[in-house]
Amino acid sequence: MSHFLDRLKFFSKSAEPFSNGHGSVVDEDRTWENAYRQRWQHDKIVRSTHGVNCTGSCSWKVYVKNGLITWETQQTDYPRTRPDLPNHEPRGCPRGASYSWYVYSAQRVKYPMVRGRLMEMWREARKSMDPVTAWDWISQDEERSKQYKSIRGLGGFVRASWDETNEIIAAANALTIKKYGPDRIVGFSPIPAMSMVSYASGTRYLSLIGGVALSFYDWYCDLPPASPQVWGEQTDVPESADWYNSTYLMVWGSNVPMTRTPDAHFYTEVRYKGTKTVAISPDYGEMVKFGDIWLAPKQGTDAALALAMGHVILKEFHSEGQSAYFRDYARQYTDFPMLVLLKEHNGTLVPDYFLRASHLDNNLDETNNPEWKTLVIDETTGTICAPAGSIGFRWGESGKWNLEQKAGGSGAPIVPMLSMINDSDAVTEVGFAYFGGKDAADMLLRKVPVKTIRLADGTTGIVTTVFDLTLANYGIDRGLGGGNVAESYDDDVPYTPAWQEKHTGVKRADVITVARQFAQNADQTRGKSMVIVGAGLNHWYHMDMTYRGIINMLMMCGCIGQSGGGWAHYVGQEKLRPQTGWTPLAFAQDWVRPMRQMNGTSFFYAHTSQWRHEKLETGDIASPSAAGGTGDLTLLDYNAKAERMGWLPSAPQLQTNPLEVAKAAKAAGQAPAAYALDQIKAGQLQFSCDDPDNPANFPRNMFVWRSNILGSSGKGHEYFLKYLLGTQNGLLSDEDDCLTPKQVKVRPAAEGKLDLLVVLDFRMSTTCLYGDVVLPTATWYEKDDLNTSDMHPFIHPLSEAVQPLWQSKSDWEIYKGLAEKFSEIGGELLGTQQDIILTPLMHDTPGELGQPFDPKDWRAGECEAIPGKTMPNMTVVERNYRDVYKKFTSVGPLLESIGNGGKGISWKTGHEVEVLRGINRTVQDEGVSQGQPRLDTAIDAAEMILSLAPETNGHVAVKAWAALSAITGREHTHLALPREHDSIRFRDVQAQPRKIISSPTWSGLESEEVSYTAGYTNVHELIPWRTLTGRQQFYQDHLWMRDFGEGLCVYKPAINTKTTQALLGTRPNGNKELALNFLTPHQKWGIHSTYSDNLRMLTLSRGGPHVWLSETDAQAAGIVDNDWIEVFNVNGTLTARAIVSQRIPAGMTMMYHAQEKIINVPGAEMTGKRGGIHNSVTRAVPKPTHMIGGYAQLAYGFNYYGTVGSNRDEFVLVRKMNKVDWLEGPLETEDGSMV
Repeated sequence: MSHFLDRLKFFSKSAEPFSNGHGSVVDEDRTWENAYRQRWQHDKIVRSTHGVNCTGSCSWKVYVKNGLITWETQQTDYPRTRPDLPNHEPRGCPRGASYSWYVYSAQRVKYPMVRGRLMEMWREARKSMDPVTAWDWISQDEERSKQYKSIRGLGGFVRASWDETNEIIAAANALTIKKYGPDRIVGFSPIPAMSMVSYASGTRYLSLIGGVALSFYDWYCDLPPASPQVWGEQTDVPESADWYNSTYLMVWGSNVPMTRTPDAHFYTEVRYKGTKTVAISPDYGEMVKFGDIWLAPKQGTDAALALAMGHVILKEFHSEGQSAYFRDYARQYTDFPMLVLLKEHNGTLVPDYFLRASHLDNNLDETNNPEWKTLVIDETTGTICAPAGSIGFRWGESGKWNLEQKAGGSGAPIVPMLSMINDSDAVTEVGFAYFGGKDAADMLLRKVPVKTIRLADGTTGIVTTVFDLTLANYGIDRGLGGGNVAESYDDDVPYTPAWQEKHTGVKRADVITVARQFAQNADQTRGKSMVIVGAGLNHWYHMDMTYRGIINMLMMCGCIGQSGGGWAHYVGQEKLRPQTGWTPLAFAQDWVRPMRQMNGTSFFYAHTSQWRHEKLETGDIASPSAAGGTGDLTLLDYNAKAERMGWLPSAPQLQTNPLEVAKAAKAAGQAPAAYALDQIKAGQLQFSCDDPDNPANFPRNMFVWRSNILGSSGKGHEYFLKYLLGTQNGLLSDEDDCLTPKQVKVRPAAEGKLDLLVVLDFRMSTTCLYGDVVLPTATWYEKDDLNTSDMHPFIHPLSEAVQPLWQSKSDWEIYKGLAEKFSEIGGELLGTQQDIILTPLMHDTPGELGQPFDPKDWRAGECEAIPGKTMPNMTVVERNYRDVYKKFTSVGPLLESIGNGGKGISWKTGHEVEVLRGINRTVQDEGVSQGQPRLDTAIDAAEMILSLAPETNGHVAVKAWAALSAITGREHTHLALPREHDSIRFRDVQAQPRKIISSPTWSGLESEEVSYTAGYTNVHELIPWRTLTGRQQFYQDHLWMRDFGEGLCVYKPAINTKTTQALLGTRPNGNKELALNFLTPHQKWGIHSTYSDNLRMLTLSRGGPHVWLSETDAQAAGIVDNDWIEVFNVNGTLTARAIVSQRIPAGMTMMYHAQEKIINVPGAEMTGKRGGIHNSVTRAVPKPTHMIGGYAQLAYGFNYYGTVGSNRDEFVLVRKMNKVDWLEGPLETEDGSMV
């Protein structure tokens, strides 16, 4: 019946006898309801997860119907925990539950795409030129290359075929290698643990052609430098289940319920059994409401709070009061008993180097590495001895690298003396650097008990213990007289509770209470006090001072290595559990060694020219006792110096193409490495770092995959756009107002350094918008891969629920196809070449025993240039570029001839490779890979990882523990023998997550009796930490650490980035401008930038970028909730809506990180361009102490140690916008032409 007649008859229907006559009976068709009933039907369920660097690593059910993904829910079949511990599920979060939206959304990158102007020139050139000549014609001509570089980010993509895009990329790579060198090709992809095979696909390709893999953990500022400094470990932390074993839990700068959603239930559950919880945060974050106590320090002052707590602990439990447990723990597991020399500086004694065996007559009878063996006084005999376990025992001899309380040489039992207070030769004043402001002198003189000894050179040395120095540094009054010590907590002396109150705003009584309770609990439970920390602390410039302050508390209380206690740092999904099985796959170590790797922060700081806008003077952060000239160099000078000395890697490495250097060596009749060394000494061969804006030193090709660097982690976003990409930007800084390097050549600023930016993604991210070639990769429900996390002990998969849609491919298939095309194009152009590779003095190798005392610079004439000692190692590698594809798709022979290993231990792997021949089958085609195990598919690659890793292969685990046993002289294989015959296959993890096997490359155990916690094997198996002393270190004795006042933990306020004053009031819009500290915590509606454009998350949130302000600041600036505001400084500008909230303290503003500028972003009044992102107002500022290398634990390792990309010291100007312009007119370039 018609709708018109239905309306006429609606009120004339006969009444029905039910519902008081209000009901009606209809006979219309209701089959449309079946669509809703069938919404939840499915044909199959596939297990997968999300590779998004959230640390959740949650297992999900992906429902498929008629070949379409319909929805997802959480899996709940994790292996059970022991009876006294809650299970891991439920896991998951709203972000993960929305992921299936992406699969069929308009955001998908469906086809290969190329920037239109580039494609137009490419197709024209290919009519008459071969691929390499065509790319040369386009990219090496300034006018032609500018045509596509200048419109990066402005749209204009056209659809291409896979053949075309592979040809463009392969030609660009081949030309770059031929003309400039393979180290001008770089790749950036983060966090391999979230999708191991996908990461490895790109780095395997790069490593085979000689390209460079850029690190990420340091660039993200997820790397806590304090961890390498104190423990010699990148990051090792308790699994979240171990929170439940804690009896006193602090959550400090980590918003667990929001950013660790799948694990937060352990945080809530532990409170029900009586555990006290303390929340420390300047704002009322989600975790605060779970705390019994909330301490709210002013942002950036957390180190002062930690030092004040340490003051209480030392006073009550180590000085006036004594805890037997704390004393014994400190004696055996920390450097407290180690002897430190004191030296005179301007009439004052200051701490110098650890006393070493080489300082004493006859090297104290230590013939192996005496310069690297630290010393103690044996309480029972009063003699000085070298206890076993220092790094000198790790290399060059076997069986003495352990924490048994024995003298290393004689093996006699010893009792290391903690303090000289009852057995000193004198009490003397020692100077301690102070950076806290004008409330105290910059050098605090405090009394310390000392002894005098005769040194090998016949002079008298003055020594004390680290314990005595630490108590003096904290201002503990030990009855030794002198000033600058505190009789009472109310004394305003650094670092008392009263002193911290004026810096942090936290009441001294609260500090005393929490510190006392924390220590009492640890004393009574043998270390079950824990501190969860995160980005809220680690993203500050002086993050290592804050972290060391907290770690010091944990070491003082014997918490490290004890279940339920310790340091729990969660920033980034860094825990690549089967790391030693993954490494040969990822960096092609089965075919060629070494590979090129570069620390991301130094790379981006140099090549985005952020150094040109540096305003931080090194003298401002140096110690008053620093050596002369410390403050003369800029940060870039220090970085270049570190690269030349082999402390940091370089990319590019040499100004001359390394392939050409090898050819020149052959022509000269010399070995390439020897020839290169001679040329460097003669000044004929230069390091690229000394002239970063020389076109010969530009990075030329860049791959970005599994990352949205320009929309998420790219500190100094506008610098990227201006200098690296050469496109429109909002940079407002004037480099004339900035510092000029002294030892690095400065040229006119270069823009548009990259010839080609290739981006792989499943969605059109910010980075895709700036790419030249965009390749469609499979979503996490369309590919096979592996995933692990530090939050739980399981390994589980990403699985192909449906085949990749449209023309997308998995990362493995994309790089495999590229390798095939490159072998064709590059093989013909390049053939076989010798390549000279420079590598730094690496941690966990004998190279970490570099210069034991004052570092000498060979270029300054202070020492001889010796590769692997005073400068980088130099290695010659032969590459047959015709075989790249064959090597990419097979397991190479080096695993059988050399073996595998990690973190300083190695073992044979011939048996595992033979097993892989059966699992993956062998290559039948003739050539270099014939007879080798195949790596045709991502599952083949996963099987390689699982077979080689001790964490997933019990047989390998036993071999690895046996290798470590030979070094320590103690039997450790019992830790893996119960699972010796376990072998986890990819099909196993698809059936159910599998718990990994205990491995010596990690410091915790996978056990039914104890939850995983870091340092457990150090404490309970007496395995040394991988540090200079072999113990956890309160003291860092490297010259640069002392020159910058960080030998001991001190309070350093936030740095002054000097980015607002130059703009204040210069471009007024009539509204008040406020200067506020700018913070970028992790968000609730996305994981980094992923999900920020997801309709489900946009619907739940405000649907676009937003910035939080305090009510006080908002009122002062005339801003009300939801107003459009502009946030800017000399680095750039951004636009967003204001959220005015009581949770935010005055003086700070907060923008949740990685809100991209692709959703609801208007133009900025300051620039007239579309408002930027959170990183538009930031700039990376590296720290010299993070550049140290070749010095025990202070040695470079990929993502282990190096400069980090901090950003929370930044200040911005905030004002209400007058005009909101959506810039909806025709899109024009800078020169006025249409895009």
